[in-house]
Amino acid sequence: MNRMIKKVILGGTVHKMPDDWQKAIIATPKARAIWDDITPLARNEWICWVTSGKKADTRNIRIKKGLSKLSGGMRRPCCWAGCIHR
Repeated sequence: MNRMIKKVILGGTVHKMPDDWQKAIIATPKARAIWDDITPLARNEWICWVTSGKKADTRNIRIKKGLSKLSGGMRRPCCWAGCIHR
């Protein structure tokens, strides 16, 4: 049976969902399940955390860590002051 996967996911309260983070979440079912269950403010903090890295390497590391943490059930980025844009 061929199941359709919803390709668009919700963003945050302030930040738009970046393409690389969206693709990574869509490709990771456990992370996607948590993402769909968290609040818009929590999604906003994840987006800000991922995109606030100044270097491409930092962003890629944060995407991998974020997927791992979301997949493990973490609902907000840990050890981070939070989004300054809220």
